[in-house]
Amino acid sequence: MSATELPSVLIVDDDERLRSRLARAFRDRQYCVYEAAGVEEAETTVRAHRPERVVVDLRLGDDSGLDLVRTVRAIDAEARIVVLTGYGSIATALEAMRLGSTHYLTKPADVDDIEAGFNGGASVEAPGPAHDVPSLARVEWEHINRVLADCGGNVSEAARRLGLHRRSLQRKLAKFPARR
Repeated sequence: MSATELPSVLIVDDDERLRSRLARAFRDRQYCVYEAAGVEEAETTVRAHRPERVVVDLRLGDDSGLDLVRTVRAIDAEARIVVLTGYGSIATALEAMRLGSTHYLTKPADVDDIEAGFNGGASVEAPGPAHDVPSLARVEWEHINRVLADCGGNVSEAARRLGLHRRSLQRKLAKFPARR
């Protein structure tokens, strides 16, 4: 099967580690994969390659993934778009859907979740009932990533703020967080 016969996906995320992990997983599933770290690079890729599917992080540095959803939709009305975010809210989920995304998922989301989103999963992943408490591992992972983001990605500074040894923090970051 040639690359032009493979289903295509563009992964847009400024987190290089997550982006490359998702890219590898999609390649393993026989996708032609494109990657972009930001809005401009993604727009260029969409214009040049017209991927059938697009995974967009909600926060792309100083830019918004919602702007990219609008742009992708304007370039290719048939593209299936899944918005990923570590900072989910009903308001941004509704806005993403209004702008034309196919699905909205909160991180951590794996390739199965994303493919389900491309294939018409529920329109909005709303928070579950109050008794649906996230696991301790997930809460820890989310907290670590918020602190890391506050430190501009500086692992040493984040480790200091968290009271962890730098290597311990790196090990935690290398693990994919536990599912609920």
